[in-house]
Parts: sequence; C-alpha cells; structure tokens
Amino acid sequence: MTETVHADYEVSSEGAVRHWEIPYADLFDVTPTPTNAAQVTGRLPGSDITGTILSIDAGTAIAIVDVSSGLVYRHDVRNVLTYVGAGAEATWGPINIGDPVYYDTSPSMVALGIYLSTSPPDHDGVANPRFGWFVPAPLATGFDTDAATFPLGAALVASTQRVAVMQRGAGG
Repeated sequence: MTETVHADYEVSSEGAVRHWEIPYADLFDVTPTPTNAAQVTGRLPGSDITGTILSIDAGTAIAIVDVSSGLVYRHDVRNVLTYVGAGAEATWGPINIGDPVYYDTSPSMVALGIYLSTSPPDHDGVANPRFGWFVPAPLATGFDTDAATFPLGAALVASTQRVAVMQRGAGG
C-alpha cells in the first residue's frame, strides 16, 4: 500500500488552547452551564476528559468546552475528602495551593450543583478524574495574589470555596 500524505491531517496542534464542541449527551451534566466544570464521559472511570464550559447552544445541544492544559479558571470546589454509606459526605479538609481537584459525580455534589471536590474517589469508591490543581489567583487590586488566604476551609467542616483551579485538560 502506498503511503499518502493527507492535506487535512492537522486538527489542533498550534498553540495551547483547545476549545472543543461536545454534544450534551457526551457530558456527565447533560444540562451544562457556561463557566462550570465539565466531564466528557468515557469508558474508563477516572480517566475522563475534563474542562471548563465556555458556551452552549441549546438549539444544537452542543457545548464549547475548553480542555486546554494549564489554563486557570475560578470554580466552586467542595472540600469533601471521603464518603460513607449511600453517598453522604464523611470527612472534609482544608484547601491548599497545589492540592489536586477532582470532577466528582457523587449525589451530594450533584444536589448542590457543584462538580469539583478534593475527594479522589467518588461515593462508590470509584476514582474521580483529576480536574486540576488549586493555584493562587490575582487580587482585584494590584498584582498580588490571594496566596495569603490559604489554606481555605476548616479541617472538620464542610464548605464550598470559589477558587482558582489550573485545569489538567486533555493530554495534561
């Protein structure tokens, strides 16, 4: 067989930004909201692609999801660490710079409309996909960051924090 050089082989290789059209049906949350975290469902639990929803088109049921590695967005993150029983939150911990963030589909998270947590396994003990890591964010005034406010949340109290998260993205 003769090897062929295809003129249309390049889909996305220039630069680091990856904005993909994802059908709602391929997302865990089939009613996506712009600025929220997203998980593109896959076959292997814990290895799903995650990113941030930039826009939606309800007419075509398509979401534009930024799956770029290393981009930073503010997200609401729950400080849950473990679950017990039928998905009830059991333990919580403070949020520190550099800690991992996971896309968590546990019932307590879905009920709150929050999909990011600090829990490596979900309520069934299945690995949550890594979404990214906590990073400091710029303050509204000046060039300083909010690094001095960390750790966030108390060790034994459930809380939701709006924090900067550097996303793992596709290939990250």
